[in-house]
Amino acid sequence: MEASIATLQRGGDVLFLLLGAVMVFAMHAGFAFLEVGTVREKSQVNAFVKILSDWSVSTVVYFLIGYPISYGVHFLLPASELMGGNQGYELVRFFFLLCFAACIPAIISGGIAERAKFWPQVVAGAIFAGISYPIFESLIWGQNSAGLQGFFESTFGAPFHDFAGSVVVHSIGGWLALPAVLILGPRLGRFVRGRSQAIPISNIPFLALGSWILAVGWFGFNVMSAQSLEGISGLVAVNSLLAMVGGVLFALVASRNDPGFVHNGALAGLIAICAGSDLVHPIGAFFVGGLGSLIFVYGFQVEQEKLKIDDVLGVWPLHGVVGTWGGIAAGIFGTTAFGGMGGVSFMSQLAGSLLAVVYALVTGFAVYKAIDTVSGFRLDEEQEFAGSDLSVHKINAYPEENVK
Repeated sequence: MEASIATLQRGGDVLFLLLGAVMVFAMHAGFAFLEVGTVREKSQVNAFVKILSDWSVSTVVYFLIGYPISYGVHFLLPASELMGGNQGYELVRFFFLLCFAACIPAIISGGIAERAKFWPQVVAGAIFAGISYPIFESLIWGQNSAGLQGFFESTFGAPFHDFAGSVVVHSIGGWLALPAVLILGPRLGRFVRGRSQAIPISNIPFLALGSWILAVGWFGFNVMSAQSLEGISGLVAVNSLLAMVGGVLFALVASRNDPGFVHNGALAGLIAICAGSDLVHPIGAFFVGGLGSLIFVYGFQVEQEKLKIDDVLGVWPLHGVVGTWGGIAAGIFGTTAFGGMGGVSFMSQLAGSLLAVVYALVTGFAVYKAIDTVSGFRLDEEQEFAGSDLSVHKINAYPEENVK
């Protein structure tokens, strides 16, 4: 009887994590549609192909290199040994955590849209998913976490807490994107004689669809980060919901009903709550998400109009800055003084969040500067004017329109 119960429990954990992996995998369709709806028609095919190609390359490099770096587990064994005595749980755990690693190139894709060469970005994504991201992942969640987390705990009273990746995934991805955007420079016509010239987006329904797909999948991203049935938390689910709603409502007011900000506000709320979703009170989650949304709305405007950075989807403020806020917010709203579960240190959260910023900026500049020097990173003017769909893929999003 005990053996049967243990088998059922192991099988339940495998199924639980597999369902989470599938939900987070589906989020990559959300990344694709969000980008497709935001870029111009002449760059829609490129967005779809980039996301799928980056996902496929990330799978290979994370399987062979990244997951062993992060967790000290490799899969170059007979299939019978991979199954082991736990029904292949480690394989499914790889699939689930791969979905997080593959978010890094998917996030960056939105910032560099419409003027980046295809293969250099695929190479950069492989480096990030296979080496750069796993190194940081290993320090917070993985096999090398004892040293850094022990330092945080002994110095500030608690380890750095990031339940579902506000910092480890989103902040790293957003801050890695910033060097790429800066090295590429703005799209042709985005700024003329120092003055901002807005470039219209192509498809609001696609943008909205991307946001909805991401929001639904996010409940796998957050809730299934427990990685077992025993660890599942209703608090994480409700906090994710209220943070998303807070993000929408704050963006609705701050942006005066702008559909782009409203749909991205939902994502800002979800990004912000990842780190502390298992700690904060639901009311606290609402304000964590709402404040994250305000950071995105006003941060995007500062980025584009004051700093004149042509970050097409605003991935630096959305994932980078809001992800950093999420890490810090867990150290505020996760305390018992704000109705949270406690056991978290504001200084640990601040230090860990800032460490991610520095790490991402240094590695991002190193990788993209090397790529730009070796192969060039940007399409030439003629290719960019024609659009990345025709220049890179030799077909546009609506081929029937070209049939006379």
